[in-house]
Amino acid sequence: MTDPSRRTRLFERGSFLESSRVAEVLRAETTGGLLLIAAAVVAVVWANTPWSESYLDLRDLHVGPEALDLHLTVGEWASEGLLAIFFFVAGLELKREFVAGDLRDPRRAALPVAAAVGGMAVPALIYVAVNALSDDGRPVGWAIPTATDIAFALAVLAVINTHLPSGLRTFLLALAVVDDLLGISVIALFYTDDLRPGVLVLALVPIGAFALLTQRRVRSPWLLVPLALLAWECVHLSGVHATVAGVLLGFTVPVRPRDGGEGRGLAEHLEHLVRPISAGVAVPIFAFFAAGVHVGGWAGLTEALSEPVALGIVVGLVVGKCVGITGSTWLLSTFTRAELDDELAWVDVIGMALLGGIGFTVSLLVGELAFGHGTPADDHVKVGVLAGSVAAGVLATLVLRARNRVYRGLCELESIDDDADGVPDVFER
Repeated sequence: MTDPSRRTRLFERGSFLESSRVAEVLRAETTGGLLLIAAAVVAVVWANTPWSESYLDLRDLHVGPEALDLHLTVGEWASEGLLAIFFFVAGLELKREFVAGDLRDPRRAALPVAAAVGGMAVPALIYVAVNALSDDGRPVGWAIPTATDIAFALAVLAVINTHLPSGLRTFLLALAVVDDLLGISVIALFYTDDLRPGVLVLALVPIGAFALLTQRRVRSPWLLVPLALLAWECVHLSGVHATVAGVLLGFTVPVRPRDGGEGRGLAEHLEHLVRPISAGVAVPIFAFFAAGVHVGGWAGLTEALSEPVALGIVVGLVVGKCVGITGSTWLLSTFTRAELDDELAWVDVIGMALLGGIGFTVSLLVGELAFGHGTPADDHVKVGVLAGSVAAGVLATLVLRARNRVYRGLCELESIDDDADGVPDVFER
C-alpha cells in the first residue's frame, strides 16, 4: 500500500523561499496587468471614436533606418522590439523555475506541464474544428487561443482574491511559465517565414558573448545591452520573430550564485531589474497598439463574432482552456499517485482553469503572425481575443469569488475556535 506521506499533493504550497519569491512576482505582474487592461481599454475606445484615424496613423507610422531593415511601424516596434523585453523576462523565469525553483522537482513540475499541454492542445483542436467545418474558416490560426496572459490573469485574481489558498496562485504562475515556453516554441517553429539560416547562425556570436559575460557574472549594462540589441537585430533579419532573441538571451543567464550560496543569482538580479520595465512599460504599450480594433457598435461586434476565426478563438479560450487544464489535472490525479491537496476542491481547479482562458499578449502576437498586421482576419482575431478573454475573466470571477467567500468563512470559523480555546490568533495584530 502506498505511504500517504509519499504521495504528490496537487496545488500544495511551495517552500517558504519559493512562496516569498512568487509573492513578489505576483505583485509586479498584477500591477502590470492593471496597466495592460487600462492600455487595452484606451485603445479600443480610441479606435471606436470619430478620431480613430489618428490612432491608426500613430500605429502605422514608420520609423527607423531602412538600411538595417528596421524601417518598421510603431506597432511593429511594439510587437517585435518592446515585446522582446517581455520574452527576456520569460526566459529568465523559465530557467530559474526549472533550475532552482520548486519545478526542479519532477513531481511538482508534472502538474503545470500537464495542465499547460492540455490547456494548449484542447483550444487548438476546438479552433481547428470550428474553422475546418466552416466554408471560409482559417485553420492557420490554431495557436491563437492556446496562450495564457499571466499579467492579465493575475490582475483579475488580485481583484477577487483575499483568502484563496496560496497553492492556486503558485500553480497559475507555474502554468504560465510552461505555457510561455510552449508558446515560444510554437512561434519559432510554425510562424517563421523566409528563414535565413546564415544570419540566424550569426546571431549565435552576440548571444555567445552575452552568455560568456553573464557566466562571469558581469552586470554592466554598457556591455550587456549592446550585445542584446545586436542579437535581437540578427534574429530579426533571420526571419525568426525577433522576440525569440529575448528568450535565448534569458536562457544564457546563470541562476545560482558563483559560490553556490543561498544569495540572489544573476538571473534573479536581472529579472528584478527588467521585470518592472516589461510589466509596466513594454507589455502595456504593446497592448495599446495591438488591441485597437474598430468594432462598429453592437451590430459590428455580432458580425465579427460570427466569423469562424473569432468564434474559434472565443470557444477555444473559454471552453478549451477550462476543459484542457481541468481535464489534464483530473487525468494526472486519476492515473498517478497524485492527489488534490486536502484544503482544495475541484471547483477551485475549474475556476483557475477559466482564469487560464484569459489570452491576450501572446494571442494577439500570434494572430498578427498568422494573418498579417491590419488584415480583416487580424481584426477578427482581436475581437475574438478580447471577447474570449473578457468572458473567461467574468466566469472565473464568478467561480473564484464564490470560493473566496467559502475560504473566508472557514478562516473566520478557525479564528473563533482559536479564541474559544484561549489560543491567540496568529493573524491578530
